[in-house]
Amino acid sequence: MQHTQRSPASTAPVTAGAEGDRLVGSDRVLAVLKELARHPDGVALDELTRAIGSPKPTVHRALAALRRAGLAGQEPGGRYLLGDEFLRMAFAHHEARPEHVRVRPLLESLAARFGETAHYAVLDGRDVVYRAKVDPPTGAVRLTSTVGGRNPAHATGVGKALLAHELGTLDAVRRWIGPVPPQRRTPRTLCTAEELHRELRRTRERGYALDDQENETGVTCLALPVYATSPTVPSGAVSVSALAYRTPLRTLVDAVGEIRDALGPLKEPLR
Repeated sequence: MQHTQRSPASTAPVTAGAEGDRLVGSDRVLAVLKELARHPDGVALDELTRAIGSPKPTVHRALAALRRAGLAGQEPGGRYLLGDEFLRMAFAHHEARPEHVRVRPLLESLAARFGETAHYAVLDGRDVVYRAKVDPPTGAVRLTSTVGGRNPAHATGVGKALLAHELGTLDAVRRWIGPVPPQRRTPRTLCTAEELHRELRRTRERGYALDDQENETGVTCLALPVYATSPTVPSGAVSVSALAYRTPLRTLVDAVGEIRDALGPLKEPLR
């Protein structure tokens, strides 16, 4: 599981809109909002204009609308950034999500027990998105994953734990991969349909997924699906992600029963 995260927003200019390739109306405002999210230290109007691909007066009007709603702000030096109202809504929504309320204590328990980072992630297309993260209470070296960050599902423990429930056949794996081969993040990444199918089958048989330095060299992971919002369909997956030199993968595998027990009523679907 790699923890040098890709931003949830694309780094390319956002140009698709309601009128061909030109952003219009609310599309433009949303594009500006998404671009602001990529710049926690703020961004100048000229840079925003280049990234959005719209005229400066147009981007300025979109910023004005966002500022009136409290969704954007402007620093004394003129740089724009997300507004306090946006952050308030985002954090309040995240903290109130049912799965977050139920999963967060489990992550805290796992992080304290293993002295490693615990995550909760959901599947979003070909990626996983991290919904919650708890770092170990002690230890100088920590992972750099972030809530809202993404990683490719095929290379992560949480991703494979969830894909195992969705892709039961080789043909299903092939359709999911499509015409573009998955990204090879390390020499150990499983990038063919046949390799991934075999690993997903093993995941179903043993009841948990592994990432043996497949997404980032030196980082391993054991993940299990959890059922926080449905008794039959996984809402996401919980993982213990470890620095291999500090907590070898074998240590996590040997402790899988303990990890599963920590999930309590969320550990398996109703039969």
